[in-house]
Amino acid sequence: MESINRQRRLLLTGAAALGLAASGLVRAQAAQGIEVWKDPNCGCCQDWISHLEQNGFKAKVFETGNNAVRARLGMPQPLGSCHTALVQGYVIEGHVPAKDIQRLLKEKPKALGLAVPGMPIGSPGMDGPAYGGRRDRYEVLLVLKDGSTRVFQRHA
Repeated sequence: MESINRQRRLLLTGAAALGLAASGLVRAQAAQGIEVWKDPNCGCCQDWISHLEQNGFKAKVFETGNNAVRARLGMPQPLGSCHTALVQGYVIEGHVPAKDIQRLLKEKPKALGLAVPGMPIGSPGMDGPAYGGRRDRYEVLLVLKDGSTRVFQRHA
C-alpha cells in the first residue's frame, strides 16, 4: 500500500511539474507588446508592423505621426525614419528587423534603443513586390543614451 501511495505522489508531483512547465512555456510564447507611432497613410509602416506581429510582437498603433514622440523619447532627429516604437523602455526608430529587436531585449544593453535611419529598400516593410526583389545593404544602429551610435547589426 505504501508503495502505491508513493507512486501516486510521484505521479501527481510529476503532473504538477509538467503543468507548471507548460504554463511557463505559454507565457514565454505570449506576444511582446510594442507601441508604434506612424502616419495614418503610410503603407510601409503598416508592412513593418505586420512583420513584427508575424514575429511575436503585439503592436498598439497610434496614427498620429512620429515626429513629436521621437523628440519626446530622445531619438536624435538625424536617425529619424517614418515610424517610432517603444518596447520595454527601448526606442525603436525605423525599419528595424524583429530579430534585432528580440536580440536587444535579450541582451538588454544600456542604450536608448535601435535605429535604421531613412527607409532602406529590402528592410522589413520596404521589401514588398513594388521593390522588385531589390535589397540594399543597411545597418541597424545601437543608439546610446548620449545620442552616439555603433553598429548593432549589418544586413546585406
